[in-house]
Amino acid sequence: MADCIFCRIIAGEIPSNKVYENEYVYAFRDINPQAPVHILVIPKEHIASVGEITPENSVLAAKCMEAVAEIARQENLEGGFRVISNCGKDAGQTVPHLHFHILAGKSMGEKLL
Repeated sequence: MADCIFCRIIAGEIPSNKVYENEYVYAFRDINPQAPVHILVIPKEHIASVGEITPENSVLAAKCMEAVAEIARQENLEGGFRVISNCGKDAGQTVPHLHFHILAGKSMGEKLL
């Protein structure tokens, strides 16, 4: 999608601090980090959110999760990490492209909110 900021990042039109890429997934450091480690993992194909995952495109969500595990190893996140995907405005999704936040580098406790 031409107006999607994440699609434009994947296309190289907008710079990013890439940490991982394969044929299905692109991952980069968040420009407004909420933790010492804050990486966004996105499928290269545009899917609006978790709510748009279907049997036809679910392999891309799985590829994102495989990338999360690889990035955690690459970033030496032995102490643990959190993976979050916001779905819709009420959940705080600001970019309508499926993405997963990897948050790490500090103790976050068990509370989500």
